[in-house]
Amino acid sequence: MTNKILSMPAKTSTFEIIPLSIAYEEKAAFKDTYGGAVGWAFIGGLYYKTKTESDTVLISMHPIGGTGRLSVMSFFAEQGIPVIGADSRYRGVDNGLNMEKVVTDLGAIVRYAKETLGYKKVVLLGWSGGGALSSYYQAQAEAPTVTSSPCGTGPDLTKAELIPADAVVFMAAHVSRHGTLTEWLDASITDEADPYNRDPDLDIYSGANGPPFSDEFVERYRAAQIARNRKITAWVKEKLAWLESSGRENEEFAFTVHGTMADPRWLDPAIDANDRKPNWCYMGDPKIVNMSPVGLARASTLRSWLSQWSYDDANGDGPKCAASITKPVLVINNTADDACTPSHSQRLFDGVAHDDKELHHIEGATHYYQNQPDLGRQAVSVVQDWLQRKGFDV
Repeated sequence: MTNKILSMPAKTSTFEIIPLSIAYEEKAAFKDTYGGAVGWAFIGGLYYKTKTESDTVLISMHPIGGTGRLSVMSFFAEQGIPVIGADSRYRGVDNGLNMEKVVTDLGAIVRYAKETLGYKKVVLLGWSGGGALSSYYQAQAEAPTVTSSPCGTGPDLTKAELIPADAVVFMAAHVSRHGTLTEWLDASITDEADPYNRDPDLDIYSGANGPPFSDEFVERYRAAQIARNRKITAWVKEKLAWLESSGRENEEFAFTVHGTMADPRWLDPAIDANDRKPNWCYMGDPKIVNMSPVGLARASTLRSWLSQWSYDDANGDGPKCAASITKPVLVINNTADDACTPSHSQRLFDGVAHDDKELHHIEGATHYYQNQPDLGRQAVSVVQDWLQRKGFDV
């Protein structure tokens, strides 16, 4: 057996990678992340500092992912484009994630880039789940409206003094956490306490309903997915109301969501078609992932569900928020993306209300550009060309 060691250079002839660690104060009655004092948020990331001078920096943050460790970040730095791959306070653990708090985390990084690192211009690089986050952040930075999380507690984004970015790039991005989860939910699960008690007429893994899947089946399946999300949401609200009525308003309740990788698209590539292969998703065999520990939203809490997963309540909707963005927008779609299918890129693009927007396709590229460095660099070149045409110093 040959072991392949994945490493990241701390220093090259064109850039160096500098770890970032930032703490900032916030109003909070209790902690929803491990470690540190109540009233303080701790975030970090990796800063790709280029040898060449630039007044512009790209900032990427995913609600739970470590974008700083993606190979595409080094491709930007190779081209002389400074980039910060920032981590939210929920890096790797989303069971208590509050999207409004993630927005303030991103705000702290933007402020640090401007006021401490001295960059005049900031461009949000919304990769994957960072796309909807970037859209939500920019909308609230330009014209804040959200005074509380959907669960009824802060933060108040109208008082967060978020600094607007100067442009937004969506790269291999999906529309939202709640929208994506709903499109991936296993609609055949009828009992949340017994996930193997399934409706055979909605089971995509039994072989009885497809693939291929008929338009009628997909329409019925999508409606059942939304209904399941709303059923969980109703239960969450009842549980929160019970806690409050019992004098436990600051307590939480953890629960499991089974079956979260059951999108017919993974089995039938003709649905929302692109160049992805069948019976596959970005985390492997979707039938296995559907019930595995790494599934989307597998572990959740009541408040977190309302803030990031509720189909009707969550605020971080990429296309809806994009309608409020006044700055230039670029959308990059990877045509073999096995996570964010083309309708997501199109919906983000269509959501932008102004005309200063572009949509580009990277032919054959998968979600992570894994073993595709040339395609990753091609995407970076598209972004760099666009930024230069918009007058940015990169």
